[in-house]
Amino acid sequence: MRVLLIGSGGREHALAVELAADPAVEFLAAAPGNPGIAQAAKLYPVTATDPAEVAALAVELAADLVVIGPEAPLVAGVADAVRAKGIACFGPSAAAAQLEGSKAFAKDVMAAAGVPTSRSYECTSPEAVDRALADLGAPYVVKNDGLAAGKGVVVTDSIEEARRHAAECGRVVIEEYLPGPEVSLFVVTDGTAAVPLMPAQDFKRLADGDAGPNTGGMGAYAPLDWAPDDLVPRVMRETVEPTLAEMRKRGTPFAGLLYVGLALTPDGPKVIEFNARFGDPETQVVLALLDTPLSGLLYAAATGKLAGNQPLLWHDGAAITVVVASANYPGTPRTGDVIEGAEVPGVIHAGTARREDGALVSAGGRVLSVTAVGTDLAAARTAAYALVDGIRLDGAQYRTDIALNAVEGRITL
Repeated sequence: MRVLLIGSGGREHALAVELAADPAVEFLAAAPGNPGIAQAAKLYPVTATDPAEVAALAVELAADLVVIGPEAPLVAGVADAVRAKGIACFGPSAAAAQLEGSKAFAKDVMAAAGVPTSRSYECTSPEAVDRALADLGAPYVVKNDGLAAGKGVVVTDSIEEARRHAAECGRVVIEEYLPGPEVSLFVVTDGTAAVPLMPAQDFKRLADGDAGPNTGGMGAYAPLDWAPDDLVPRVMRETVEPTLAEMRKRGTPFAGLLYVGLALTPDGPKVIEFNARFGDPETQVVLALLDTPLSGLLYAAATGKLAGNQPLLWHDGAAITVVVASANYPGTPRTGDVIEGAEVPGVIHAGTARREDGALVSAGGRVLSVTAVGTDLAAARTAAYALVDGIRLDGAQYRTDIALNAVEGRITL
């Protein structure tokens, strides 16, 4: 199989590692890729959000499968353009990707499908914002309606901060806060059949103890030994199947990766958000534990044949990833700093570039996702932080408490 992977972040490097190790993949290309992905795939300088460019490259490479990593190309209609060329594509159409592209659209779908989620208001004026904040109360949850690279959400006890974020965004969805541990569930689907992957937990806040601003994610781990035994079947029954049915009903079936962000509330799992692609950094840990070859799973979803797929196989043990971010992240990140110790197995590149002299340098906010597998979560955690200790990046930021509560048995439902 000839595979073209679209994207340049940590999620795409994790996908590239798995696809390159898949015996069925005879040729792997990536566009535009990054220095880490370059170790696993041949890179092509294509604009990921340009449907015509990506489709033309897929034709040129005689790709059997195109895998779209990030959300922006999906919302831009890249999957539609690739499929129009008769090439299988893993990723939803632009219309279906509105489940992530618009928080208001996602809430409308959830309401129509009867999906358990929070009460919410769509607001476009200061007056509407104030009414919603007064009704729902603190903690205030204010979400940019559109794409914001994982940083469009503010959760705060400060009404001034909530108002300020709403004003900066323009159109927002203000939601009731959902208490309880958060869980990410990835579901591979061809629009009708759906296969859940292993649940994971990520860490949105910048600093230890869930302090600081929201980020795109500072780490993740799997499996979740503390989660209820019926979590996955319940979410599939109450959330995924009704959502897919509603999307089919609207004439925009969702085929690709449905990311279900959940809060395990006292009343059961409720949806915080949908995404239309693999989550980052949860992908790094979920794929590290997946034993089933990835290309066959994605190709089955892309060609409507997922119902005939064999049950997934998983490695024993646990996986953890720790994000190493640049100075000033999640503000305007400092870039161009030399990175040492990052070109080893287990270090996933997210925001890196190659300088003219060959040096590896930082090129984004989240620079690396340092990933390790162990016999249990404690062993995986020890291995991941040992890898972090070997990295040199001036001004680097990372959390030291990823998965610590789970290791110490301090997560309660």
